[in-house]
Amino acid sequence: MMNKTICELFAGVGGFRLGFDRLGSGWETVWFSQWEPGKKTQWAHDCYVSHFGDCPDLNGELHTGEDISTVDKNAIPHHTLLVGGFPCQDYSVAHTLASSKGIEGKKGVLWWQIRDTLIAKKPPFCLLENVDRLLRSPAKQRGRDFGVILACFAELGYSVEWRVVNAALYGAAQRRRRTFIFAYKTADTAYGRAMSALSPEQIVGSSGFMASAFPIASAEDFTYAELPRDIVEVSEKFAFAFDNAGFMSGGRIATAHVTELEERPVTLGEILVENADQKYFIPSDKMEKWSYLKGSKKIDRTAANGHKYTFSEGPVAFPDPWDRPGRTMLTSESTLNRSTHVVADRRTGSLRLLTPVEAERLQGFDDDWTNTGMPDRMRYFCMGNALVVPMITRMGRVLDKIIEKE
Repeated sequence: MMNKTICELFAGVGGFRLGFDRLGSGWETVWFSQWEPGKKTQWAHDCYVSHFGDCPDLNGELHTGEDISTVDKNAIPHHTLLVGGFPCQDYSVAHTLASSKGIEGKKGVLWWQIRDTLIAKKPPFCLLENVDRLLRSPAKQRGRDFGVILACFAELGYSVEWRVVNAALYGAAQRRRRTFIFAYKTADTAYGRAMSALSPEQIVGSSGFMASAFPIASAEDFTYAELPRDIVEVSEKFAFAFDNAGFMSGGRIATAHVTELEERPVTLGEILVENADQKYFIPSDKMEKWSYLKGSKKIDRTAANGHKYTFSEGPVAFPDPWDRPGRTMLTSESTLNRSTHVVADRRTGSLRLLTPVEAERLQGFDDDWTNTGMPDRMRYFCMGNALVVPMITRMGRVLDKIIEKE
């Protein structure tokens, strides 16, 4: 039986770990890493440790709250599943000066820390989360960045499934779209060998990991591509219109547009607290500014080159409706800006911001998960950075079945 062990990179306040722990099926997180650059107080790391404790490496040392680029990847404990929510960055690469076969990515780009961990530890499975625009970046070479990621996986012997998931369609209280990436060793796992007998259309449409975790109504308009073998060539020349679902094995890509099978969503009204503190209510002298930010606009502007244009944007619901899931929560939640949720209070009907507990509920965390000594602004920031925990639990159920057969 394969061990149910996890390494969690870019762990935040522990969304991946909480999602797997809720299964109660024996998953053990053996190491994690969480470090916020340039911050004197590591609020997210401290919150994580307050819930789960710290994790020593194979040398018995604690490095979980340090820059992951300085961590010896060989000292990370062995694990079956590598997970992480890494940022969307510029994944362009170049050949190293020392070797035409070596590659060098831009410093600070965290994908390379994942790749280095895959090389050092060779986990049979990997589950990652990123923003939906990852599939389309950069704007001048659409699909290049995701192509580089897929090429790295292919070079290391992994096959990959991906899906853009709208959490609200699968029982969450937030219309949050995120790209989930599931990679597995093609030849070294029973799951990989079983998938090799299926077509990409079968994997994406019904029989793969993502279709099992997030059932779909249809998969249409399949398109195909072949990745160059050289990752640098992918970086310099590859472009492809990745759709919201797909599969890659051996450098061969199949992508399709899937229509998600909507379940009953949780509405914003269902997660509101009964008695919100007065400090979250909008004072009357700020109401005009809030109305302006939420309203439609047409503003004449002049670009740096002298070009004149009209900036326009449509209105945002003000207040946010109770009978729908919330909008995507950002790290700026609760500040005076267009994206912040504003709700009519359940008890008084007056307009107010979401409380930190309501922000936690939007992401599927336990109430007061971030109430560990950090200020409110950081509680919102951490939730804006987090993932929707019930989505991890859904995927964990499928992984339980996969591990049983290894």
